[in-house]
Amino acid sequence: MTQTDRGMVSDDELPVVVIGAGPVGLAAAAHLVETGLDPLVLEAGDIPAAAITEWGHIRLFSSWRHNVDAAAQRLLQAQGWKEPDPAGLPTGAEFVAHYLAPLAAVPELVGRIRTGEQVIGISRGQRDKTHAQARSEAPFIVRVQSAQGLVDYRARAIIDASGTWGHPNPVGAAGLPALGEDDPEVASTLLGGLPDVLSERRREVTGKHVLVLGGGHSAVNTLLNLVALQREAPETTITWAIRGDSPEATYGGGDADGLLERGALGQRLREAVEAGRITLVPSATVHSLALTEAGQVAVTFDDGRRLSPDFLAAATGFRPDLEVFRELRVDLDPGVEAPSRLAPLIDPQFHSCGTVEAHGAETLAHPEEGFFIAGMKSYGRAPTFLLATGYEQVRSIAAHLAGQDATVRPLNLPETGVCSAAEPAQTQAPDDAGAGGGCCSAESQPVTLGVPTGLVHGRGGA
Repeated sequence: MTQTDRGMVSDDELPVVVIGAGPVGLAAAAHLVETGLDPLVLEAGDIPAAAITEWGHIRLFSSWRHNVDAAAQRLLQAQGWKEPDPAGLPTGAEFVAHYLAPLAAVPELVGRIRTGEQVIGISRGQRDKTHAQARSEAPFIVRVQSAQGLVDYRARAIIDASGTWGHPNPVGAAGLPALGEDDPEVASTLLGGLPDVLSERRREVTGKHVLVLGGGHSAVNTLLNLVALQREAPETTITWAIRGDSPEATYGGGDADGLLERGALGQRLREAVEAGRITLVPSATVHSLALTEAGQVAVTFDDGRRLSPDFLAAATGFRPDLEVFRELRVDLDPGVEAPSRLAPLIDPQFHSCGTVEAHGAETLAHPEEGFFIAGMKSYGRAPTFLLATGYEQVRSIAAHLAGQDATVRPLNLPETGVCSAAEPAQTQAPDDAGAGGGCCSAESQPVTLGVPTGLVHGRGGA
């Protein structure tokens, strides 16, 4: 028998803890319910899908038909849910309001989601991970920081679907922060990767000089939104710095792109640069940041060039938090930081254009039996995640945990469009939580289905 916050229960009655109440975490809970298992979803934010609300102003490239999980849909339809137009492209805010929030409120899930609970560590049994045999059959321990203090939960299995949103890559190109990047004074000039410059941050940036760093879709969205602001406030100055020597991969395939909205974004950006609304700075690798006496941020590049904008929006992408499962035996690729069997399929250095094949419990398994990483976090540092892929991941994992058929099922995905190749010396590091079907170089950024890329609702034209 094991002690939990619910009293004494047998190990077989323990819940499957799902970390994160985003789209993949909630889908995992839906599939677990359908298989007869008891999920417990632990969400660090104050509401389900808290991370998506931070980029709610961004429109997804993918339509509703590719953004709704099948098990979640069945739970919602039982409550009379009205499905959005399958061909519609939701903003992040609409994605939450019309799908994720109603899903979190269905009777089967509402009592199984706990918000404001940040998972800070996972272990197992009464021994550390050096005693693998002694604790192999023991329940997991999930340590949580909440408003009430530290709490330990017990779990029969764990699905970590916490994503990567809260862990941005540094501005420094070598994977380390640029000199001065961690200075608290410099922090006041940093806008983050997807600032809402047309609403929440509008007053701050209007009439100011904003430097956007990055060549992925997060950078594109911020640049186009700044152009929209510049039309109303012409004194607003926009500079765009990329690590590569050409912006062509960011511009994409235009009308030839299989996802028209994504192609249109690249075309609008090209037009804005050619019209002189945006000043492009290529081959720009940041060496250091410092606060000037005037309160601007002095950005010094490796080649000695220097800019002093009022604000810096660093769209440099995200990386997974690995510390939380330090006491588990996990098998991660040392470079991509994804499960070792998945890494070759998604490594942005090598995999070619085209959809990453469906994969599930077998590919995502670790030496720590019963522990799985799913969703964006399972892709480590690779910028190639699709929501539909995540949904199939957790369907397979739930089936595996329930002793059912966990064989993966083919995905019916849209064409991912044009992807351009570049020589390694000319490419920039992956800098966006971006791509959908694949990429031919680290600089090319195909579509992301369900993470922040897209067009601001009703805005963004260059």
